[in-house]
Amino acid sequence: MKPVRSGILVFRFSAMGDVAMTAPVLAAFREQYPDLPLGVVSRNAFTPFFADIPRLSFHSLEPKGRHKGLTGIFKLFLELNATRPKAIADLHNNLRSRILGLFFFFCGVPVIRVEKAREEKKQLTRKNNKVLRPLLAMTERYASVFHKLGFPVKLSHQLPPKNPQVIPDSLAEICGDKMNTKWIGVSPFAQHPQKVYPAEKMQQVILQLAERGYQIFIFGGGPAEQIIGAEWAAGQPRIKSIIGKANLEQELALISNLDLMISMDSSGMHLASLKGIPVVSIWGATHPFTGFLGYGQSLQDVVQLDLYCRPCSVYGNKPCYRGDFACMNNLPESVVIQTVINKLNNE
Repeated sequence: MKPVRSGILVFRFSAMGDVAMTAPVLAAFREQYPDLPLGVVSRNAFTPFFADIPRLSFHSLEPKGRHKGLTGIFKLFLELNATRPKAIADLHNNLRSRILGLFFFFCGVPVIRVEKAREEKKQLTRKNNKVLRPLLAMTERYASVFHKLGFPVKLSHQLPPKNPQVIPDSLAEICGDKMNTKWIGVSPFAQHPQKVYPAEKMQQVILQLAERGYQIFIFGGGPAEQIIGAEWAAGQPRIKSIIGKANLEQELALISNLDLMISMDSSGMHLASLKGIPVVSIWGATHPFTGFLGYGQSLQDVVQLDLYCRPCSVYGNKPCYRGDFACMNNLPESVVIQTVINKLNNE
């Protein structure tokens, strides 16, 4: 007799922010279905996103290693099928996840894929005759997958309670004591340049907030961004760059101690949401109406310009057709700073 299939297996392989957005949905699922086995398939680097969800198993995807290519996907299927899942929630819906889901489908396992609303997003981002209306939040699209599998999930769309973690010793030496100072995180970078506030403008935001007595921590990026962060922090005791000095788990611990995060439409916003930290987010080519505003974050804390051309892209991967990048270049630093101060004073 074959073992009874018992749990739900979730696919969400990348990108970082999108994977982070699945965590509040899975946390709600676990609260509402405490006894149903739940597993996640994603990249090993993203395991910290799910650390606070009880009774969740994690299966690491290695797309450049043992799970590379079609043979690797089939190998992944064999590994996962050994866990005997009763259903597949494909929250990614890309080529790799569809092929993997197909293997399960042929074994009689129900597979439901997330609906990405591509046509609605085209209407929202097209050059002419835009339909500028808010689309369903991506977290609700994730939740709808579970609903179709027979497990409705109700989302609160509220930030979780703040629960400051112990900052690792390696970072504690950099951060110092919090005392009575407000801590602000800044995540100024993104994968695509059309989502990034110009460096000279962001530097002024950081400097002016530091001059007002706030402690600033700069997050995110690779070697090039590490150099920029170090330049901004040089000679500024109230500005600390964390880039290249911490892993993801350590960064999340520090983020949990912040009072506020300033972020682009990027992963920094979603990491803050996981830790219950409010975000002042800056939007350029993209728009919160696409459904990617951080879970529990407020439209009142969004900084953006109302322009006829916005949004011109869902992901910020298309060059500015106007050629002047007005959505970011014309956004005053003073607006960002005042939004931050107002939010901190009202917390």
